[in-house]
Amino acid sequence: MNNLVVIKGGGDLATGIAHRLRKSGIYVVITELAQPTVIRRTIAFAQAVFEGEVVIEGITGRRVPKNQIWQALAEGVIPVVVDSDGECISRLAPWGVVDAIIAKKNTGTTEEAAPVVIGVGPGFTAGRDVHAVVETARGHNLGRVYYEGAAQADTGIPGDICGYTIERLLKAPAAGIFQSERAIGDMVKAGEVVARINGVAVPATIDGVLRGLLYDGLPVYQGMKIGDIDPRCRQEHCYTISDKARAIGGGVLEALLCLKGERLHDRV
Repeated sequence: MNNLVVIKGGGDLATGIAHRLRKSGIYVVITELAQPTVIRRTIAFAQAVFEGEVVIEGITGRRVPKNQIWQALAEGVIPVVVDSDGECISRLAPWGVVDAIIAKKNTGTTEEAAPVVIGVGPGFTAGRDVHAVVETARGHNLGRVYYEGAAQADTGIPGDICGYTIERLLKAPAAGIFQSERAIGDMVKAGEVVARINGVAVPATIDGVLRGLLYDGLPVYQGMKIGDIDPRCRQEHCYTISDKARAIGGGVLEALLCLKGERLHDRV
């Protein structure tokens, strides 16, 4: 087996996974959409799709065409490839595939994608469509690996922070084109306008730090998540990998190494 893992998705949780794997000596390739709808962009390798290159806690993610993936890996960076269907996976032949799209459903990942296939969050069943599932719900089981069964079902309610759950989210009041009026890391007060959708104002829902905000110019639908506010008001949290992402990254690393060991043992 080679030492390559492909991660589908480059959002903040996928970035926590990619960072942990790369720090552990595993080579990583990230596949993304042409227009990622990532919210916590300052800590997401998906932002490389827009900016060309980003550095997150000492590790570089770089957008590259498919024919330059191996060159980027040789240079020590994480290649970020626009490949919504994951077509490059069969050509790269990685020993592991991690579906970290966080779509709350399986968008097409199967056990046949690689010797070890991990699903992150709800929508996957270990032993049926993936080899293992990693829990993403906040609480006692965050980061736990399931080798049978599924993660906790999506409740639609984000984790409680300082007594706030759904209040932390910013959602599009109408369909249209997103335009921000504030930036990630800004301190905001409830009622202040942070963005507009075709001229319709999006006010801050609570006081706090603007921790996530959609990329300017992207089309949105009514009710779509476009940002989030952290009531803890810790601006530094906007620029470092979260505790949740690190826990999930640890679970994915555990699952990959455990299952890789089993595959190698089976071949002896």
